[in-house]
Amino acid sequence: MSTATVKTPDTIARIRQEVCTLHAELTRYGLVVWTAGNVSARVPGHNLMVIKPSGVSYDDLTPEQMVVTDLYGVPVDGDADGEWGNPPLSPSSDTAAHAYVYRHMPDVGGVVHTHSTYATAWAARGESIPCVLTMMSDEFGGPIPVGPFALIGDDSIGQGIVETLKNSTSPAVLMQNHGPFTIGKDARSAVKAAVMCEEVARTVHVARQLGEPIAIDQSRIDSLYARYQNVYGQ
Repeated sequence: MSTATVKTPDTIARIRQEVCTLHAELTRYGLVVWTAGNVSARVPGHNLMVIKPSGVSYDDLTPEQMVVTDLYGVPVDGDADGEWGNPPLSPSSDTAAHAYVYRHMPDVGGVVHTHSTYATAWAARGESIPCVLTMMSDEFGGPIPVGPFALIGDDSIGQGIVETLKNSTSPAVLMQNHGPFTIGKDARSAVKAAVMCEEVARTVHVARQLGEPIAIDQSRIDSLYARYQNVYGQ
């Protein structure tokens, strides 16, 4: 564990609470089973992130268990007065991938990984999800791309995520033979993208069982994406 100290106890506590709470959204929407999947969030103004501990049941997660690491995935200590500190838990096995994304995509504030059934089925085929729904146009601005096969354990997955998404409007990537990773301006946005990714993966799969889905012209996709991103909502 790093000996670095960070005097941001209130910020860390808030983000730990948020990250813990958002994991419940993954189970609520049926995106994960057992202990698979994870949510992380960048700590604003610091080269730090907060992520789920490895192998802990979703039902047992608490904010205090969320692990604080630097942007190389190394756990860090709390402030000098001990107001907060990491528990003796190892961070998620996907920590290196998340950390690589934060280092190379400075606008990303949240990363999510799931093995949701339909999105992962597309990943298993190494096939991108075509943009044949207005919902996809709104949220993804085009197809959901496939990233390369990469092994867990180092930042290879992170490299694949960054390389695939750097020129894409999509906040989701299907890592081949693995599953979806999503990004967002914050952790909640990344969770939303994960929920939407699974929804459109399921719908497009069903549509293809009935026939060939109708493609949407790119100019209309662009128009729908611009409206949703810049006008829709409050």
